[in-house]
Amino acid sequence: MEASTADLIRAQLRRLRVAAGLSQEEFGKLVHYSASMVSAVETGTRPYERPLLARADEVLRSGGLLVSLLRIAEREGQPSWFLPWLDAERLARQLRIFQPTLIPALLQTEGYARAVIRCDDLLSDEEVEKRVAARLDRQAILTQPDPPQFIAVIDEAMLHRRDERFRALMVHQIEHLIACAERPNVSIHVIPLSVGLHVGLSGPFSLARGVDGGWVAIMENQLTALPTDGEADLATLLARWETVRNEALSRQQSIELLKEVVKSWS
Repeated sequence: MEASTADLIRAQLRRLRVAAGLSQEEFGKLVHYSASMVSAVETGTRPYERPLLARADEVLRSGGLLVSLLRIAEREGQPSWFLPWLDAERLARQLRIFQPTLIPALLQTEGYARAVIRCDDLLSDEEVEKRVAARLDRQAILTQPDPPQFIAVIDEAMLHRRDERFRALMVHQIEHLIACAERPNVSIHVIPLSVGLHVGLSGPFSLARGVDGGWVAIMENQLTALPTDGEADLATLLARWETVRNEALSRQQSIELLKEVVKSWS
């Protein structure tokens, strides 16, 4: 979702609350959020969630305006369940991504992104291109002024998935990883094949830390991705992050490994 859509949703939430004559504290009690959380959502320092907007529509008698804006965003190329994470990602000061099977979305080249998205043969060509554009748009956060600290851990096995049709694509993608890893705000760490089994093979996850210091996480599966800011879930994922990060090579060792893999593809 583009920033303008997120800002519009926040602006409408605040407008509706003020028009109803409710303070942030009074509104928070009605939707079961603290006043500080309402403030953080309205000012953009915390991501909003669909349940909050649905409840706000009821309390503020908006006729479903806020949820309708979410649906518009969904038609623009992102499923509604993914929007809270996109908001958290956009606002993050730190991003920690673990991906054992694919190059992380924020590091994908256009060609790689298109190839991955096309694996879903239920998508039309138009939908594929819409999703590719949305994915590339997300990557702007890594090159914006004052970008977040971005740390990615990937598994070496994904770099050796051989298919002659994609040789040039993979060479370009890995060269792009090397270029990204040389940016001061980006670190890429590779878990080498020699590690074998590790806890990260249970699945990918991402962690975002906002300006207020709070963490939000997302766990992906075949059908959906589950955002969470629950204390127990975050504690588990932060612990698993430390485990997979400790299994990985250092930043410079990872860059050297990536260079060796490019040679093997070439």
